[in-house]
Amino acid sequence: MANNQIKKIGVLTSGGDAPGMNAAIRAVARTCATNSIECVGINQGYKGLLDEDFTELTPRAVGNIINRGGSFLRSARCKEFKFPEVRQKAAENARKAGIDALVVIGGDGSFTGALKLQTETGIPVIGIPGTIDNDIYGSDYSIGFDTAINTAMEAIDKIRDTAAAHDRIFFVEVMGHGSGYIAVYTGMATGVEQIVMPPKKDKENKNIIPDGDELYDEIVSELQKEDGRKKSSSIVIVSENGKSIGERVRIITEEVKKRMPEKDIKETTLGHIQRGGSPTTADRVLATRLGTGAVEGLLKGEYGMITGVRDNKIVYTPLRDNTVAYDAENDFDVKRTHEIIEEFRRVANIMNI
Repeated sequence: MANNQIKKIGVLTSGGDAPGMNAAIRAVARTCATNSIECVGINQGYKGLLDEDFTELTPRAVGNIINRGGSFLRSARCKEFKFPEVRQKAAENARKAGIDALVVIGGDGSFTGALKLQTETGIPVIGIPGTIDNDIYGSDYSIGFDTAINTAMEAIDKIRDTAAAHDRIFFVEVMGHGSGYIAVYTGMATGVEQIVMPPKKDKENKNIIPDGDELYDEIVSELQKEDGRKKSSSIVIVSENGKSIGERVRIITEEVKKRMPEKDIKETTLGHIQRGGSPTTADRVLATRLGTGAVEGLLKGEYGMITGVRDNKIVYTPLRDNTVAYDAENDFDVKRTHEIIEEFRRVANIMNI
């Protein structure tokens, strides 16, 4: 498809919601209008493609949504989209609606579906990283991350007040789905005493290895050192295990209580409050830049890519770098990871003295 043949672009949000998604939708719609391209919103992600649930997105239709959390197009996880025949049906519905290309806002699972759709059906796609986990390869930051860490920071600041008032140890679980970014950034911003990173995975990167005595003993050892430094209260941030919210912090807290029965130890799970709320300035600006960059990327022929920001510049990275490698037959690469810069861990450890 020649780039000048793109007359209508569809946009959808898929997977978990993230603050700033509405700002990205707004940017996509208005960049389309600027380039005399029609824009169609697809409700409830890939499910909307199957149900032909479309909404015309004019510049006025996306007014007053930049400040709203969540996704006004709504999001959904569409398990049946993993089947080729279902993706073919989705492509047929898109073509019937006159949609020439798709902008997919979401995370690695959403990008896996997007790349499969393009590979199998020829519909051009481009991704925008929208996830609070900040785990998308190809962008320094993803939409929603800044809002999430600010939400977590405010909550932990309040927990610090009650921890200090009662000489307590608090274990606080934050989200992150295995990346650890929320834990590290929030931990540094709130001056917590310890940061427990995400659990490790097996060699095939599929199954989570359960935490063991080595971790529990290490946490206790650090807490005992804090006693020696005359600290009357402590906060330990725990990154979730990516499976069940609240499960990891509960287990860790129980194990530490067994080893330190004399201490007043509490647990708190911040949970989904980190995914809601009005997006911060940083997320609104990032989402606006990425939404604009996605449409401009499609017009330049950047198909099968994600739109990201690196060194404060818009860049395009292959979607395949963020796909889940479950289809060797089609030569899909193993998902590349957005690693936490080692400096963050080093500085966090220095601050924990």
